[in-house]
Amino acid sequence: MQNDIPMPRALDRTLEAELRRIIDMKTKPPGSLGRLESLALQMGLIQRTTKPRIERPAMIVFAGDHGIAKEGVSAFPQEVTAQMVANFLTGGAAINALSRSVGMTLEVVDAGVATPIPIDHGYERLSLGLGTRNFAHEPAMSRELALEGIARGAARVRHHAALGTNVIGFGEMGIANTSAAACLMSRLCDVPIEDCVGRGTGLDDKGLAHKRDVLSKALALHRGEGDAIDTLATFGGFEIATMTGAYLAAACAGMTILVDGFIATSALLVASKIAPDVLDYCVFAHASDEAGHRRMLAHFDAAPLLQLDLRLGEGTGAALALPVLRAAVAFVDEMASFESAGVSNKEANQAD
Repeated sequence: MQNDIPMPRALDRTLEAELRRIIDMKTKPPGSLGRLESLALQMGLIQRTTKPRIERPAMIVFAGDHGIAKEGVSAFPQEVTAQMVANFLTGGAAINALSRSVGMTLEVVDAGVATPIPIDHGYERLSLGLGTRNFAHEPAMSRELALEGIARGAARVRHHAALGTNVIGFGEMGIANTSAAACLMSRLCDVPIEDCVGRGTGLDDKGLAHKRDVLSKALALHRGEGDAIDTLATFGGFEIATMTGAYLAAACAGMTILVDGFIATSALLVASKIAPDVLDYCVFAHASDEAGHRRMLAHFDAAPLLQLDLRLGEGTGAALALPVLRAAVAFVDEMASFESAGVSNKEANQAD
């Protein structure tokens, strides 16, 4: 593996017993706060403290276009990517509203949008090119370009780490990126493409059948030699490549990572093949309504926090999960213990 790729380490579990004791001694039956307890434990281990905090939570939305869109695999034209980036920049998209509602800093990154963005300011320019090549006929990008995308995404996360961010989520925008994600999933999880392909932006039955046919032929064309980076280069998007690096750098920086839907999870799939320990830092925010995402979650043996039938992307599911993390750290910080509240607990009763 390349030396300049961020390589996170497994969590240091030195504090695990102490964290469990603190959580169990709150004025409640052990385990009665369910997932909040496991989240508090995970965040304490990530932050290496018995008093986890949420500092400057951030959402980065990576945008990029895909050459495979030329094959008619999306219900929307490619120009929509740039138009939606402009919508992000003027504050009118779902992720803007949801980020504001939960107190999350939002940043938009041009990782490789193909058409001019109507607004020329307010976003980070990390473009790797004007969209990827069409992987129905040739690899989406070179291995070198995939590695450059990983490096640029990692650098962006390091910027946020320097500003104090310790919880981060990643969103995406890119017409036809469900096609890229489906092929990445099929190849890296070794499952039939039929189990990975969904309607994306709203294909009808005819469009869905065409999409499956196009992607089946693309997978047959590219036989699958090489490692996860080669697979990323063959089928991925520029936004997926940068997001892959963002996951790895966030874990290296000791951030809690909120994992969004199908495309965001496909980038994590690549990142986890490069460095499996990245998963220790991840919280799976929700189960998308996009076909294939639940199977992808099963691959990770992941239990998502929310199931809201979302299939929008943009990081919306990740943003919606932030209040659950806030609740997890709040109960550790604010709930009394049996001792401090003068409440008899189960252990005391058994001792009597």
